[in-house]
Amino acid sequence: MLNTAIIGAGPYGLSVAAHLRRNGVPFRIFGRPMDSWRAHMPKGMMLKSDGFASNIYDPESAFTLQQFCAERGIEYADAGVPVRLDTFSAYGLAFRDRMVPELEDKLVKSVNRLPDGFLLQLEDGETVHARSVVLAVGITHFDYVPENLAHLPTEFLSHSAQHHEVEPFRGREVVVIGGGSSAMDLAGLLNEAGANVQLVSRRAELKFHSQPTGRPRSRWQQIRHPQSGLGPGMRSRFFADAPMAFHYLPERLRVEAVRRTLGPSGGWFIRDKVMGKVPLHLGCTPESAEVKNGEVRLRVRSAEGSEREIVAEHVIAATGYRVNLERLEFLNPEIRASLKALNGAPVLSSSFESSMPGLYFVGVAAANSFGPVMRFAFGAGFAARTVTRALTKSLSREPASVAVRSVATTAK
Repeated sequence: MLNTAIIGAGPYGLSVAAHLRRNGVPFRIFGRPMDSWRAHMPKGMMLKSDGFASNIYDPESAFTLQQFCAERGIEYADAGVPVRLDTFSAYGLAFRDRMVPELEDKLVKSVNRLPDGFLLQLEDGETVHARSVVLAVGITHFDYVPENLAHLPTEFLSHSAQHHEVEPFRGREVVVIGGGSSAMDLAGLLNEAGANVQLVSRRAELKFHSQPTGRPRSRWQQIRHPQSGLGPGMRSRFFADAPMAFHYLPERLRVEAVRRTLGPSGGWFIRDKVMGKVPLHLGCTPESAEVKNGEVRLRVRSAEGSEREIVAEHVIAATGYRVNLERLEFLNPEIRASLKALNGAPVLSSSFESSMPGLYFVGVAAANSFGPVMRFAFGAGFAARTVTRALTKSLSREPASVAVRSVATTAK
């Protein structure tokens, strides 16, 4: 029996695998490498996270993004130089090659519970019996579309996660709905690609990160607004550096913190691609949508109560992601039904283990348990170290098996 199977090959899955490898825990890892980044984010975008917070983690920090950029001659700075999507994706593939050569580029079709572990069926028909499973599935299973839009046919409605290429929208009338980085990145890139794009957001104004000045910060500024992997500020510093302390907060506080912290905002570098270039409908909430004469007629309501109609050929819902265990259809329904959950997300122990022994969740699915940092690559290091400690301990408790070639018997 295999000790551990990892499902997912993004920053979290790769980090867990690199740590297990270093600690001698037998594992196999399955998934499309960096799939969320290579196939579900728009080409040309840049990460909001600073360079120092955009690493994938091995135990010795032997292959950081900084080192990768130095080897490839790519401009890099811990802060102030945005990390391009194609740079981060290429870094992930290089990390795979160097730190996790075991990665198997294949999907897991189903996971079933067995008395002594789990049975995985792969897309090529192979079955794998594993004592533990680590789910590092990322965001792509959890795209969210508001109910009042979800009825639209797929040729008229899509989620932002479906668009790595924006060129097919050149010359088309497009409405992007949302007020976060996905919405602004997509609207700016669509406009540059020649689409006639409009942005609808219920927010009264769009928020952007502050552009780094490059000037040294005073000691008082560093104390009041310390830098962290999630940005400046005491709260961000706590969420970034103390996920275990966050885990022990009362459940109500944890859920509220995840919901309210680090809300919709764009990187400072996207402001000039949107403001003054993309028509904005701010403070507007989509009320209904219908297709007439081959066009979408989107009805929106302003904060004052007035209504207007926006007509487009296609609507893109850049409305974010909501963790929901029911969306993980490769998990046997009996597993999904038996897992203890909160607001659709698994309730996890201090070692990232779910209520089903041997089944672990890392990444965005762990945010309610360990905080907003789990929504960012920066949280992968803590998750990998914690899960590895638990699995190493579990391995040490297993009885050693000794091969015996023959058994001597005494003749009577």
